[in-house]
Amino acid sequence: MNSRRDRNARTALFDGIEEGGIRASPSYSNHEIDEQENDKAVDGLQDRVSLLKRLTGDIHEEVEAHNRMLDRMGNDMDASRGVLSGTIDKFKMVFETKSNRRMFTLVASFVVIFLVIYYLTRWYMV
Repeated sequence: MNSRRDRNARTALFDGIEEGGIRASPSYSNHEIDEQENDKAVDGLQDRVSLLKRLTGDIHEEVEAHNRMLDRMGNDMDASRGVLSGTIDKFKMVFETKSNRRMFTLVASFVVIFLVIYYLTRWYMV
C-alpha cells in the first residue's frame, strides 16, 4: 500500500513531465510527435550538412590557392636555378681559361685599389 501512495505522489509531482522532456498533450498521437521530432532532426541535419558543404568549399578554394602559389614558386626556383647554373658555368670557364699569373695580377690589383681607397678615406677624414 505504501508503494502505491509513493507512485501516486510521484505521478502528481511529475505530472506532465516525461524522461527526456515534457509529455505531450493527449490530443497528439505518438505518430505526430515522432514526425515533428524527425522533422526537427532533419532540419538540424540539413543545417549541419550545408555548413559542412560551405566549409569544404572554403577548404577547397584555399588548397587551390596554395597549389597555385606553390606552382609559381616552383617555376621561379627553376628559373633561378637556371640562371645560377649559367653563372657558375661562366665562372668555371673564366677560371679554367685564365692562367695563374693573370689571376694573381687581378687579385693583386684589387688589393692595391682597396688599400689606396682605404688610405685616401682615412687621410680625408682626419
